[in-house]
Amino acid sequence: MKTLAALALSVLFGTQEETARRVVELIEKLKSDTIEEREEAARKLREIGKPAVAELKKAAQLPDTEVAGRAKSILESIAADENPLLDPKAAAVNKEAPAEFKVKVATSQGDFVIKVTRDWAPLGADRFYNLARNGFYDDCRFFRVIAGFMAQFGIHGDPAISAKWKAARIKDDPVKEGNKRGRVSFAMAGPNSRTTQLFINFKDNDWLDGSGFAAFGEVTEGMDVVDKLYSGYGEGEPTGKGPSQPRIQAEGTKYLEEFKRLDILKSARILEP
Repeated sequence: MKTLAALALSVLFGTQEETARRVVELIEKLKSDTIEEREEAARKLREIGKPAVAELKKAAQLPDTEVAGRAKSILESIAADENPLLDPKAAAVNKEAPAEFKVKVATSQGDFVIKVTRDWAPLGADRFYNLARNGFYDDCRFFRVIAGFMAQFGIHGDPAISAKWKAARIKDDPVKEGNKRGRVSFAMAGPNSRTTQLFINFKDNDWLDGSGFAAFGEVTEGMDVVDKLYSGYGEGEPTGKGPSQPRIQAEGTKYLEEFKRLDILKSARILEP
């Protein structure tokens, strides 16, 4: 089935049937399991669609509210087709993860590898798999690093994307594996509140198990890199010198430029078996 974006572009290109067909093919490639193929398809779509998008933006400003509303709807659909991170309900970010997989995380301190075992926490593993394969964690910051406790990350640098995922909660998984050193769990703010934020345990934090923090994976390579992450800011505002989580969500990477010593998560890529 053609998406709204494809149909809209088909209409805008009129009799240019070959261009319309190419648009539909490229939109299908946005669903690829390979991030490089998705990025290439998105680039080509942007080139094809520039004239159409320009006209849609003009239409969105028209005094005719019905026409303007339709134009805005099409623009939102095109954006969601190009970047599934703008729609937490999109099929591309709701796939079931493999029984086991590895994610290579490149940081400003070096690289480390997280091995995920889905049976430990299926819902958490699925969420991490979908976010990693769609590039959610690229150019994020380790914004809360507490020496002797854990390193936390997972707020997107684009406030528009953060806003979409803020309420995209997943239900709790039973705790099967404890929060040992190197284990990775989702941050929580109460029952059934996991979204995108994760933490890596610097030491055995068994006391977290009883609060429902279900580890879904562990660092199997490069734990020495994790140990080097800058912890000088400590807790976030208002109790510490670190950044405010609400401000990260509202202002993104621009706000974090004030905290120049925070380490960067450059990319998180799923390793082929």
